[in-house]
Amino acid sequence: MNKLAIDGGIPTRNTMLPYAHQFIDDDDVQAVINVLKSDWLTTGPKVQEFEDAIKSYTGAKQAIAVNTGTAALHAAAFAAGIGPGDEVIVPPLTFVASSNCILYMGGKPVFADVCADTLNLDPLEAEKKITSKTKAIIAVDLCGQACDSDALRSLAQKHGLLIIEDASHALGGTYHGKKVGTLQDITTLSFHPVKQITTGEGGMVLTDNLEIADRVRSFRHHGIDVDFRKRNTANLWLYDVVNLGYNFRITDISCALGISQLQKLDGWLKRRREIVRQYDRAFSSMPEIETPYVAPEADSAWHLYVIRLTLSQLKAGRETIFKALRAENIGVNVHYIPIPWLSLYQRLGYTRGSYPVAEKSYERMITLPLYPAMSNKDVNDVILAVAKVIQAYKV
Repeated sequence: MNKLAIDGGIPTRNTMLPYAHQFIDDDDVQAVINVLKSDWLTTGPKVQEFEDAIKSYTGAKQAIAVNTGTAALHAAAFAAGIGPGDEVIVPPLTFVASSNCILYMGGKPVFADVCADTLNLDPLEAEKKITSKTKAIIAVDLCGQACDSDALRSLAQKHGLLIIEDASHALGGTYHGKKVGTLQDITTLSFHPVKQITTGEGGMVLTDNLEIADRVRSFRHHGIDVDFRKRNTANLWLYDVVNLGYNFRITDISCALGISQLQKLDGWLKRRREIVRQYDRAFSSMPEIETPYVAPEADSAWHLYVIRLTLSQLKAGRETIFKALRAENIGVNVHYIPIPWLSLYQRLGYTRGSYPVAEKSYERMITLPLYPAMSNKDVNDVILAVAKVIQAYKV
């Protein structure tokens, strides 16, 4: 057996392979240069063009671009009318922005456990948490797999709730053949560099509801009722501030990059799925590893490939396995620490131990590298390193 790098052996590869990385080509660079030479650097025509492109891709009727995925969630929470005294159900196993947006509006996050297979919000657990104060549900498409949309829609209609779908991981994913972006009342996207496409930083709110869309448009621009371009076109200087908004505007520079990236999305999704198939083939026969589950009605966009260790089959815990893989120069990560475990939420009165599926799953989870620019050698290095480490620590 090869000696592990963590024990002084030779690493599987010479350089660190990150868990995710952007893919920028000459077309992307030229698109940005063209904007830099144009009349508009922000609040210009590329913003509308990017919004229209995302609408065309997803089928959403309204799309409002903002400067981060977190801003998209914040704007969605505002548009949903969340305020002080309102409760919003959210899964504990997600990035903290999914629940922070509730706090921004003065609402109270109410965590409901996740499904044991998909790790998405469990509709049955969500229903248990509904009270007279419940205003909305934030459902997260973890790792790129759409949540159980039909069950959540039924639940929302039964109780008169609004659903915000945090699809930061899921652009390009489908549910019953329908693209993510039109499955719920409001959908939010992220264009961070590790996502399916990037604008550097950026996000978007999608909806079919014009009133919600108008509220988001105002919110991203200080709560002003008419944006600058419309006033400029109409030769008007008057405006009004109708709500407390923020400067969440996105630049034309970012949107030009996003437009260029979106043209390559389907090819990149194909590559992600090819890598996933290679991983599945390699790991499905290892009893020490549980590979990701995708529900038959969903086609994941595969933002993340998260394995769960079968700890009963191993002589070491997740931390040791994680460090051993990093020593092999495989840049594994963990997504995510349960939100109620974080110090801010502990101070707010949340405790450990109330979300057994999410918490027990977290203790077994490791994210393996997955992004379109990975070569077949990169993929093989991951497979070899995982097999090497598992072999060393299996019972």
